[in-house]
Amino acid sequence: MNEKRLRFEKVAGSRVNKVRDAIEKLEKCSNTYNYEYYPEDVKKMLAVIKTKFDEMKLSYSRGLSKNKQNFKF
Repeated sequence: MNEKRLRFEKVAGSRVNKVRDAIEKLEKCSNTYNYEYYPEDVKKMLAVIKTKFDEMKLSYSRGLSKNKQNFKF
């Protein structure tokens, strides 16, 4: 495997695990024994997360499409 691929696997894997861990921590805030929140609060949180997720998906789509466009005469 080439160096860029190995670096991607290492960095992306680590970052995905950090995101997963952060989501699990946020999920703990759903415990109504310890926290009080409103449906609007949840909607706001999920909207921010979804927006960032959609931005990331778009970024990867653009990155992949860059590799597919080859210039030829």
